[in-house]
Amino acid sequence: MSTPEQVAATRPTGGDEAIGSPRPTRGLRSDALRRLRRNPMAVVGFTLILIFVGVAVFAPWIAPYSPKDNSWLSEVRPGAYPGPSAEHWLGIDPLGRDVFSRLVYGARQSLLIGVVSLAVGATVGVGIGLLAGAFGGWVDTVVMRLVDIMLSVPGLLFAIAIAAMLGQSLTSVMIAIAVVNIPIFARLLRGEMLGQRAADYVLAARSLGISRAGIVFRHVLPNSFTPVIVQGTLTLALAIVEAAGLAFLGLSGSDPSAPEWGRMLTDAQVALTSAPQLALYPGLAIVLAALGFTLLGESLREALDPKLRR
Repeated sequence: MSTPEQVAATRPTGGDEAIGSPRPTRGLRSDALRRLRRNPMAVVGFTLILIFVGVAVFAPWIAPYSPKDNSWLSEVRPGAYPGPSAEHWLGIDPLGRDVFSRLVYGARQSLLIGVVSLAVGATVGVGIGLLAGAFGGWVDTVVMRLVDIMLSVPGLLFAIAIAAMLGQSLTSVMIAIAVVNIPIFARLLRGEMLGQRAADYVLAARSLGISRAGIVFRHVLPNSFTPVIVQGTLTLALAIVEAAGLAFLGLSGSDPSAPEWGRMLTDAQVALTSAPQLALYPGLAIVLAALGFTLLGESLREALDPKLRR
């Protein structure tokens, strides 16, 4: 007859790793977070975004001077602009203002335009896509034809037309960029919802007598929202570039001294031959900010979409 010690010795060891025992499974969020931490592009993108947001939030403490202070205009000569020094890290622009201070405050302006335009465009676009995806039929047909009309116009031209029609102001730029992004979110969510409507869990919910509103808001919409989150990060990158383009064209506001990266490119045109770095600084800031959101968006797409997982 076996002793208790012999019986214990024959039992499988290892807890959850014992033979035949189920292994704990990770949820979608924890699995996606693990993939993001291991993705170098996600780390680089998140780092660039963190720097961009930090500079925008703490601009008053980072910038050594006011972005509109032109006290150094007397040091500027035609064709000769003071370069980097101990007092002015990136030099002085043609209007006698500190370039570094304007660059730092320009991050705050770009972040404000990007976040507000994304919030407005995504909210309206998601509402339109939800309407088309939930009802279908003639509602879907009418809504999608209007979306197709909006998408038929190039985004930047559409934004320029709207901003010019509303007048030179920061609000006009936000509205213009938001309107351009509405059809993108509408079509994306509508397509995802149409794909989810034929899923087995939707058929099971219908067989149990759950109402259409319950199926849409409790089941279909949550399972269709992941691509919208990914698109949001990519849209922020596009919004920063479009805001700089509208500012470069003089449509961002009536105050020419406002610290905006696109306006800094405009001011640097007169000094391209003698001081090309004045255009390089804001251009590089636009590229790095847009690159950060783009890298994070592509990494999110890869981490959340099962078809793209490696």
